[in-house]
Amino acid sequence: MRKIEFGEVRNILEYEKVREAAKARNIEATQHRRVSVGDRITLLFENRETVLFQIQEMVRTERIVEQRKIQDEIDVYNGLVPERGELSATLFIEIPEIARLPQQEVRQLVNRFLGLDRGCVFLEIGGSRVPARFEEGKSQEERMSAVHFLRFAVSPAAREALADPAQALRLVVEHPNYEARQEVPPATRAELLKDLADA
Repeated sequence: MRKIEFGEVRNILEYEKVREAAKARNIEATQHRRVSVGDRITLLFENRETVLFQIQEMVRTERIVEQRKIQDEIDVYNGLVPERGELSATLFIEIPEIARLPQQEVRQLVNRFLGLDRGCVFLEIGGSRVPARFEEGKSQEERMSAVHFLRFAVSPAAREALADPAQALRLVVEHPNYEARQEVPPATRAELLKDLADA
């Protein structure tokens, strides 16, 4: 999938003029790209459109106007655009009650997921498992991040199974403190197939 280029990112003034429409498009684009696995983990499958929206929002929020700094943001977020034969996702550890909890309790809840990046998240396609490869540096021995970027390397055989609606497709989390699995809906499956076709 083609990476985001500098010329695609609008300056703050131009973005403000189209922001409401961009937000509406992003809501529509991500509607079938978000899958909850149990009540604590959600994956958002990324593509060029979702990544470009994130870059635009970051430039706006941080009031970034210098070209070099905008390019830095593009370079960081381009890591979310899937490569050929891959699916890319952002994983969120969800704490719905976060507003009424002390920070220390929130930290403890997130830290229950330490080790999640060590072979605990899979795509099950047909009878085979595709393990998630997490971006390095988001979890340490004593501290866990609530947001992770990950990739699934989809072999030609797995891609063929993904295209066959008779083959089951699930997201699976198997962690000592959290186990859940979720069937991937047909609309999401269609989005993933598009991502693999665009790669």
